[in-house]
Amino acid sequence: MNEHDTRNEPLLGAHMSISGGLEKALVRGHALGCNTIQMFTGNSNRWDRRPLERSKIDLFRQKRIETGIHPVISHASYLINLASPDEDLYKKSVNAMLEELSACEQLGIEYLVVHPGFHKGHGEKYGTDRIISALDTLHADTEGFRVKIALETTAGQGTVLGCRFEQIARIIDGVKENSRLSFCLDTCHIFAAGYDLRTEEDYNDLFRKIESTIGIRNLKVLHLNDSMKERGSRVDRHENIGKGMIGEQIFRLIMRDETLKEIPKIIETPGDIENLTLLRSFA
Repeated sequence: MNEHDTRNEPLLGAHMSISGGLEKALVRGHALGCNTIQMFTGNSNRWDRRPLERSKIDLFRQKRIETGIHPVISHASYLINLASPDEDLYKKSVNAMLEELSACEQLGIEYLVVHPGFHKGHGEKYGTDRIISALDTLHADTEGFRVKIALETTAGQGTVLGCRFEQIARIIDGVKENSRLSFCLDTCHIFAAGYDLRTEEDYNDLFRKIESTIGIRNLKVLHLNDSMKERGSRVDRHENIGKGMIGEQIFRLIMRDETLKEIPKIIETPGDIENLTLLRSFA
């Protein structure tokens, strides 16, 4: 195990593989010196999901105690589309989210990150209303659950929703139990969607925009990814920190921002060790 002391550092981790067992994500994260991680709770590219066995739940919870990793974030399946106009896909998506939330609750996972969805040409209002209805249904079916859904910002490709802060704000405002919702800010995604992040002035302007729309209080997860593509490209291609079009400055500012210290920061790029080391040096 890694002897790196993370107790007084900002919450920093990576998306960890669950190959070999769910608890392996915790073990791998701890070996890299992470004090938080993101993971899947099942196969992200399949609809069917087996119920979790009690022994696997207990093992995962025990490894959490041993590693001290907190919080743990799960990422929902990429197949889910809570804005879908196709009734069958919409129902499958809501059911899949219910299964994901149940798995998170059993494992004690704090946040479930999900992409809001694609309206498939039916318009922003239609898609937003579908998402709000889905979230209301999910909240009604998970009364008493502690896990919170975190709506992730998107790059704006195709008819995807969530590429503007105002869109996420409208979803949160429209949901009945919106205290159970939060949002996840992905640096690559918002850069690709058109937000500039390259200077300290951009950084300050970004957080002013968040506060005036969604509210900083609702920011619960940060995805720290550089971008292979230019600002406004609407192409979601992650790059290693400082190696892409965004550069190092915003990541340095995030890691030094005391107001963000307790918000988990997750990298989703291949170079885990290099990126984690660089981000720790910024702090």
